Amino acid sequence: MFEQTTLASEAGVLRADARLNRARILAAARDVFVEQGPSAPLEEIARRAGTGIATLYRRFPDRQALMRAVVVEALERTTEEAHRAVDEEPDPLAALVRYMRAALDTRIAAVIPVLLAEVPLDDDEILRSRDRSTRLVQGLIDAAHRAGTLRPDLTFGDISMMILRVSRPLPGGLTRELNDQLAHRHLELVISALRPAADRPDAPLPGPAMTLEDLRNLQAPPRAAQSDVGERRQGSRHD
Repeated sequence: MFEQTTLASEAGVLRADARLNRARILAAARDVFVEQGPSAPLEEIARRAGTGIATLYRRFPDRQALMRAVVVEALERTTEEAHRAVDEEPDPLAALVRYMRAALDTRIAAVIPVLLAEVPLDDDEILRSRDRSTRLVQGLIDAAHRAGTLRPDLTFGDISMMILRVSRPLPGGLTRELNDQLAHRHLELVISALRPAADRPDAPLPGPAMTLEDLRNLQAPPRAAQSDVGERRQGSRHD
């Protein structure tokens, strides 16, 4: 009896470890695909996940299986967040805003466009996940319209496209942390425009308030060292 209990306990630990490894791989794959595209090295994904490449291949036999799993997981997580928002927020606009913030955090609108040409979005499992999420969000939009808290001309497509626009990483040498901060700042600007004009609060925006000079500094290429400049000048004289 004791041996059976021990074996069952060990099996449970192994299953928990396997689930944790899978979750780590999917989170790392999502981020690496967003940053480097669908042809990103799988070794880099395994490295970021803190697992070996053999572990990655045990969970996902090929790149296609991994990309599909990333899309399914993103859809399922976003649907779960929409369910929580519906269940826990009595105000439909507050629930919609909560969903939008969660969708930004899951990076669903950043990773799916990257993998769009690689993963068919019309298979049964993906279609079911998309349909569940769509119905929940459309229900929130309809309820907020009925309550008069959402501007009447705003549509499901507007919400989806706004999330998509703020989710994509900005070009240049921005760190992941700064990109995330700016994405949330810009989303709050979008959210402030959702209410009818008379109901918009003057809440402070999160994240850094970047000036034109800040943007120029981010986009400017690093200056060459003085020795490099001198070498190039000497080389041009000899040419």
